[in-house]
Amino acid sequence: MTKKKILLIITGGIAAYKSLDLIRKFREEGCDITCILTKAGSEFVTPLSIESLSENRVYTDLFNLTDEHQMGHIQLARMADILLVAPATANIISKITHGIADDLASTVLKATNKPVIIAPAMNVQMWLNESTQRNIKILKNDGINFIGPESGSMACGEYGEGRLSETNKIVDETLDFIKTYYSKPLKNLSAIVTAGPTQEMIDPIRFISNESSGKQGYAIANRLSQLGARTTLISGPTHLDPPIGCNFVNVKSANEMLIACENNLPSDIAVCAAAVGDFRVEKLNSEKIKKTGNVLNLELSENVDILKSIGTRNSKRPKLVIGFAAETSNLIDNATIKLNSKGSDWIVANDVSDGKVIGKNHNEICLLSNHGIENWPKMTKSEVANKLSQRIVDHFSH
Repeated sequence: MTKKKILLIITGGIAAYKSLDLIRKFREEGCDITCILTKAGSEFVTPLSIESLSENRVYTDLFNLTDEHQMGHIQLARMADILLVAPATANIISKITHGIADDLASTVLKATNKPVIIAPAMNVQMWLNESTQRNIKILKNDGINFIGPESGSMACGEYGEGRLSETNKIVDETLDFIKTYYSKPLKNLSAIVTAGPTQEMIDPIRFISNESSGKQGYAIANRLSQLGARTTLISGPTHLDPPIGCNFVNVKSANEMLIACENNLPSDIAVCAAAVGDFRVEKLNSEKIKKTGNVLNLELSENVDILKSIGTRNSKRPKLVIGFAAETSNLIDNATIKLNSKGSDWIVANDVSDGKVIGKNHNEICLLSNHGIENWPKMTKSEVANKLSQRIVDHFSH
């Protein structure tokens, strides 16, 4: 990471004191770090302390003639490899969302053509406020990247989400982002990822489905896209926004998902993370079924196994096929059977009993392959996606 250039924007919040530790750790990693300190931020940390640690001039004022002569705001917006806003207050997030450029920090963020990472820090109610959440959604759709926030105790005495992520995490994720953003190790490869549940209709308004949120598959598609793969995300119904940069195909039934997968082959990588319904109703009722006071019997037929269809095909089989095994008992035994019978190269196995994975933000998996079994610790689904994607990078690098 030697000489990687980071522009750190420090805004006004009690967490601003942690920016000094951020600067120190980035310098330890060999980075050249330049800082913009907002007027509110200067109420918590001083330009002198920042300059002493960064060994670079600190910029504070949009209308300072000396600053503009030495390094204009347009130059500041373009000179770095990445712009990091840490801590990012609700105020600066709102400014970025709505294109307000009334000080140096917001003007530079509006003028940049480089990637931006935001590390929020604010009171839990400010974070949960509907306007803040709308802003976050807009910025993510615009391609802005986020680190945190975390849940924990706050300076105001309250507890909840809104706490600035630990500085080690911010440094690690920022440097990892720079590395992958500029190297794009999967740039010559294509990938299809399935995610979410499927819905098998019973009548025009009722269906059989499951509680899959799609979070894990969406995180994998997002990460593969960040690593440069031409990624198609084929998703059943979810409440998630499609990742930036992915070709998105929305489906409902297992058969629709199968057709979408086949239409997007050949592909180098296939990650079948969707919770595909195993059964469909043999005879779809054209009218809403009315209650009669009797037991309703539905005849079910097995759906085509999408993972097996992809993994065992003779033509257009992806070079790497990864399946998921969501089990409630005998995890390794069932996942091993799936590995051997579905034609997959790897199986990502997780225990979904007791509602501890489906719909949640964390996952704990085992990765099975012909080389053995890896037990991964409990991680966020984004961290699982990052680690799995790195395994994919390593696979194609050998």
